[in-house]
Amino acid sequence: MAGLFSLEGQRALVTGANTGIGQAIAVALAGQGAAVTCAGRRPSSDTIAAIRATGGEADDLVLDFADPMAARDVFAAAGYTLLVNNAGIIRREDAVTHSEADWDAVIDTNLKAVFFTCQSFGRELIAKGAKGAIVNIASLLSFQGGIRVPGYTASKHGVAGITKLLANEWGPHGITVNAIAPGYIATSNTEALRADPERSRQILERIPAGRWGRPEDIGGTAAFLCSPAARYVTGAVLNVDGGWLAR
Repeated sequence: MAGLFSLEGQRALVTGANTGIGQAIAVALAGQGAAVTCAGRRPSSDTIAAIRATGGEADDLVLDFADPMAARDVFAAAGYTLLVNNAGIIRREDAVTHSEADWDAVIDTNLKAVFFTCQSFGRELIAKGAKGAIVNIASLLSFQGGIRVPGYTASKHGVAGITKLLANEWGPHGITVNAIAPGYIATSNTEALRADPERSRQILERIPAGRWGRPEDIGGTAAFLCSPAARYVTGAVLNVDGGWLAR
């Protein structure tokens, strides 16, 4: 059965891999045998050290996805077969005062960069006739509205949409395109929520699993979606939320 989940011989690019969910995904992919490039606006030294400490293969690539075209030239003749788009930002502000600058920053990083990174990756694979897998990181706010995060909600609805579109277009080329919608995960993006006793209590009361998620909960799911075991899974937005959406 190990072969079903093996990523031996695969080369992966994981964006936003320096910490949190991106770090956990990079470590999980490397644990299944993939050679992982950790891309982000800051070096991913801790992630690379963790991968190499267990005999895995990893390297670093500094890219700032505030520029939606940052990965335009990354994939040409580079041998990547796996792509995980995790890099993202959030701006919390009431809708009546949410600024255009914050809207543009969130949409550029969370949605525009995701599409054009996928485009560059897919163009390379299709030109070579190679198969591959893309995993985009969506959100519970790909399904719900949330509060005080209008740009983020719009961007994550968009991620779900382009995931399905690309799955439709690229399925015939042997490229699967899926998304993971994490629930409430203990990362820097949820620090403000966890620091608010009342809001944290409300969130935990709704989660059937009774706890905040951990980044490694997402890492294992990403490794599965990149593996041969998921070759017939495409166009899915898989919620990994401790049961939040089932409540």
